[in-house]
Amino acid sequence: MENKPSESKVLITGGSGYLASWVVSLFLERGSRVNTTIRHMDNKGKYTHLLEMEQQYPGKLRIFEADLTREGSFDEAAAGCSVVVHTASPFKISGIRDPMKELIHPAVEGVRNVSGAALRAGTVRRMVLTSSVAAIFGDAVDLRQNERGIFTEEDWNTTSSVRHQPYSWSKTLAEREAWKIAGDHPGLELNVINPGFVLGPTLTKRKDSVSISVIDQLVSGKFRAGVPKGMHAVVDVRDVAKAHLLAAFSPVSGMRFIAAPHHTTFVEMAAILKRNFPGLPVPSKAIPTWLFLLVGPLLGFPARFILRNIGYDLRLDNTRIREVLGMKFRPLEETLTDQVRQNLSQKGNK
Repeated sequence: MENKPSESKVLITGGSGYLASWVVSLFLERGSRVNTTIRHMDNKGKYTHLLEMEQQYPGKLRIFEADLTREGSFDEAAAGCSVVVHTASPFKISGIRDPMKELIHPAVEGVRNVSGAALRAGTVRRMVLTSSVAAIFGDAVDLRQNERGIFTEEDWNTTSSVRHQPYSWSKTLAEREAWKIAGDHPGLELNVINPGFVLGPTLTKRKDSVSISVIDQLVSGKFRAGVPKGMHAVVDVRDVAKAHLLAAFSPVSGMRFIAAPHHTTFVEMAAILKRNFPGLPVPSKAIPTWLFLLVGPLLGFPARFILRNIGYDLRLDNTRIREVLGMKFRPLEETLTDQVRQNLSQKGNK
C-alpha cells in the first residue's frame, strides 16, 4: 500500500464498539474519509460519539447500517473505499447459551460478508482484520506444548471448540476464513491484528464492554476479598487502534501481528491502581484456586477453563509488530490509570 491516510477512503466496521470507536477517531484524525457501520441506526444512544465525530470532521464521516449475517449489507459502505478495517465481531465470554448462533456464525459470516463487499467494490486493495490472541492459543496451559516457550504469529489455537472456549474458537475460525479468502483473491491484501486483553479509556457511552466492566468491577469493591489468579496479556485500546492504522498503510501485507505487550495478573493490576488511587477498595490478594473452582462456574467460568488457565505462565512475542510496523506501546500503568480516572470522572459528573 502506497496510499497515505489523508489520501484514503476507509470502511471501518462496527464503529459503535469500544475498540472500533478509537479506530474511527484515529483514522479521521490522520485525514482519512471514513465510512463506518453500526447494527441499528435507530438506536442513537449507542453511537452518539460517532454523531459527535461527524460534527467534528464535516464531510469526513458517514454512518451506515449493516448486519454481519446479512449478505450485501456492507456493499454501500464499502463502495469507493481503498481500505477495509473489519473490527465488528461478537465478544462474549460468559452467559453463552448457543455458541453457534451467538458467536461462531456471526463471526465467520461477518468475515465472508465484509470480504465480499470489499471484492465487489472493486477499489479495495487492503483489508485489516481484528482477530485476537485467542486465535493464537486456546488456554494458557497450551504454552507447555510450545517448543519455543512463547507464542508467536506462527501459532494457531487448536484446543478450543464449540463447547470449550467458544469465543476463542469463533475468532480462530473467522481469522482462518479471512486468510482463505485472501488466498483465493490475490488482489485483496490482508493484514491481521491479534490483540490481547484490551483495556483503557473509552470514547463510547456504552457500559456493555467486557474490557470496561472488568476494571469497573476491580475498583468497585466487588473483589475486595480477592481476585482470581491467572496471567493476562494486556494492551491499550489506543495502541490497538494505532496498530490497525499502521497495518492498513504498511508496505508489507499477508502478516499477523500480535499486540499484547504486558503480561500481568489482576493482583498486579490492582497494586498499580492502589498506588495511584489509594482510596479505592481494590483487592490486594488472589483467592485460592480451590475457591475459584467453587464459585467460578456461578460467575460463568467453567471448571475446565479454570484448570487450564490458572497457575500457568503466559508469554506472547511482540517482536514482529515492533520491528515491522514500528509499534511502540504505552506503559500498563498509563492504560489502567487513564481508564479508572475516566470512570471516576464520569461518576463524579452524575
